[in-house]
Amino acid sequence: MYNIQTLNKIAACGTDLLDKSKFTFGDDVANPDAILVRSAAMHDMEFGSNLLAIARAGAGVNNIPIDKCSEQGIVVFNTPGANANAVKELIICALLLSSRKIPASMDWIKTLKGKGDEVSKLVEKGKSQFVGPEIMGKKLGVVGLGAIGVLVANAAVALGMDVYGYDPFLNVDNALKLSGKVHYVKDVKEIYEISDYITLHVPATADTKGMINADAIAQMKKTVRLLNFSRDLLIDEAAVISALENGGMACYATDFASDNLIGRENVICLPHLGASTPESEDNCAIMAVNEVVDYIENGNITNSVNLPNMTMAITKNAKICVIHKNVEGVINSITAPISAAGMNIENMQSKSKKDYAYTCLDVAGNPTGIEEKIKSVPNVVSVRVVK
Repeated sequence: MYNIQTLNKIAACGTDLLDKSKFTFGDDVANPDAILVRSAAMHDMEFGSNLLAIARAGAGVNNIPIDKCSEQGIVVFNTPGANANAVKELIICALLLSSRKIPASMDWIKTLKGKGDEVSKLVEKGKSQFVGPEIMGKKLGVVGLGAIGVLVANAAVALGMDVYGYDPFLNVDNALKLSGKVHYVKDVKEIYEISDYITLHVPATADTKGMINADAIAQMKKTVRLLNFSRDLLIDEAAVISALENGGMACYATDFASDNLIGRENVICLPHLGASTPESEDNCAIMAVNEVVDYIENGNITNSVNLPNMTMAITKNAKICVIHKNVEGVINSITAPISAAGMNIENMQSKSKKDYAYTCLDVAGNPTGIEEKIKSVPNVVSVRVVK
């Protein structure tokens, strides 16, 4: 029996997939073998030696201590693309909100309550202050062409925008999904210089933190409308506020509110609504549960942020799954005790991701006791035998 702890409410359509004869789950589960999480902060948590996996029902994993998990042999999963459509729809909404000054007009119209028959005249007199441009024919720069960025780019093309995309790490799958009408550029500076609207869709890393700073804003049009529904850390908030106050930016729309942004003119703050749809929550829950179950039962890894993806069937007696440092000589040291135990390696796969690697061996023979022997090999982090 495996124990799965839920740190946040996980949609029932996901947890219902758990075989009750094999898994127990809940927020009060002790000594979990796996954890399902959405936004709960985990950096100060202590993990038991039996914890195998953490699955984030969402794309971002800033709330999970990735390095610590890797050191302890804990596979961290996320659910890329599961909430992509929900975020795409909100981005399209934000494009329109930022153009037509809709939030400000809605606030203003409330001030006319109680004016009776004067309302119609006051509306006609005051509406000019909310004039804004149409998005058709305007240039949209999409920084980051992952699952969400591609959907946004394609939707903007369908709305008649002239779309430019930038992503130095664009993978083949996303490239194939991208509309042929999207102009792919190799330098983000080109996005800054030509775009009427810019939307960010990149993770928060050491390289992207504060990427929208005073220098970047200085390269943009003074009429640019900036959308950040990706990560708050991508923005130098003080630089954005300065640009808004000094005529260097027309509007800033974000899903990450702060005290400095709330109530500020030409700022649209939403309460982190990107993935807040029932469809998105269901998709994330289903994907997260399936990832955890496949790893626990079969040793397969899909959508891990700290270890390579790998799928290998068990055709013989057992599958030996080893997480180890990505250094020379480890694989030979792993196979030696297997051979010495009289087992035959029928199939083997090994892949690496940065400092760590995952090696799976489909073996014929009796694997009893092999875990402890492989665990003693230098640079091996964890070992599991799946039957």
